[in-house]
Amino acid sequence: MADSFSKSLTGHFRLRSQNSGGPGVMVVQKSWVARSFNVLIVIVLLIFLIFSIGYQYFQIYPKFIHVINQRFGISNIICSARSAKGCNVFNGSWVLDETYPLYNSLECPFTERAFNCLANGRKDKDHQKWRWKPQHCDLPRFNVQGVLESLRGKRVVFVGDSMSRTQWESLICILMTGVEDKKSVYEINGNKITKQIRFLGTRFSSFNFTIEFFRSVFLVVQGAPPKNSPKKVRSTLELDVLDDINASWIDSDILIFNTGQWWTPVKLFNTGCYFQVNGSLNLGMPIPTAFRIALKTWASWVETNVNTNRTHVFFRTFEPSHYGSLDEKICNVAQMPMSSTNGSEQSVFSDIISDVVAKMKVPVNILHVTYMAAFRNDAHVGKWSDTPSPDCSHWCLPGVPDVWNQLLFSYLLPRSKSCPT
Repeated sequence: MADSFSKSLTGHFRLRSQNSGGPGVMVVQKSWVARSFNVLIVIVLLIFLIFSIGYQYFQIYPKFIHVINQRFGISNIICSARSAKGCNVFNGSWVLDETYPLYNSLECPFTERAFNCLANGRKDKDHQKWRWKPQHCDLPRFNVQGVLESLRGKRVVFVGDSMSRTQWESLICILMTGVEDKKSVYEINGNKITKQIRFLGTRFSSFNFTIEFFRSVFLVVQGAPPKNSPKKVRSTLELDVLDDINASWIDSDILIFNTGQWWTPVKLFNTGCYFQVNGSLNLGMPIPTAFRIALKTWASWVETNVNTNRTHVFFRTFEPSHYGSLDEKICNVAQMPMSSTNGSEQSVFSDIISDVVAKMKVPVNILHVTYMAAFRNDAHVGKWSDTPSPDCSHWCLPGVPDVWNQLLFSYLLPRSKSCPT
């Protein structure tokens, strides 16, 4: 039966071929070829259309999202740096970005007058428009709403010198741009920002979190010298004893340290301050040696007292100055970032910080800001301060400290696939 079926098909095919005639065969063949060609064209056009849509999506969508985020603040996510593995977010360059700065210092009540360069008469604003771009990855743009939500019910603590206070002010000003009721953000004790005050705490009541600053310029105790000390010794740093306000730092969720600006001969030896270990005065100890002992005291304290399962601990490296003389009397602020660091990225303090942290038994993240700050001679306070002395150590706000906070939260918040750069 199968054979007869096969034969029937074969006979039928041959029968039609024989009876159709030459012209009929050509018509059938042309019709089939035409239909096939049309289908092929349609398929090619569909493939081209899909490819074009995909290309436009990947080219236009990120830019579209970037504009939307900047103008309307719609995105609620900040992703961590796309560095994850194999990318050093601290190695990069400064690129001009017209969407910066992240806030207006004239509208933020927490911008200290000493760092508010615009309020102090600086006319150019280009120093506010530079964004840090890592060499092999992207640093996510700071999204205010995402950070505000992530900090609900938490406590952020900065400990250190005036550079730490600058970062504290920067973070508050950035986050206040996402708060509708500005009066809901206030200093806990009603204190004004001063250079000598030891504690400042700002509460974001709508989100139930605080951002606090503790002034501890050396991190260790500075006190009276031992009895029978030489007359030139007016005070000492007890290198093996952490600052006596350290108990206030423990119960926090994010803990950021810095020190270094006060570890100079001018601020130590010229004021009669020398080093003490185990109750013994050491007049000949070099500053780097003393700095290392103090850092080890801090590291031991963290390992013993801080629950790193809860508290994320950070240490920010040294921030280079750009004075034109060793006596810090010449301070010429540039108009643009420098093209090279001229060796100012080298810091014995930063090296010691890295070495001590690397040997710790608990996780501590280092914010390596020395290299990126070395380019920014244009971003210093300069003559636009609240004092007559030019300042090539501290930074204008908005400015470089904003990037420190951007780096800080790139560690803390989960990574997203759609992070505008």
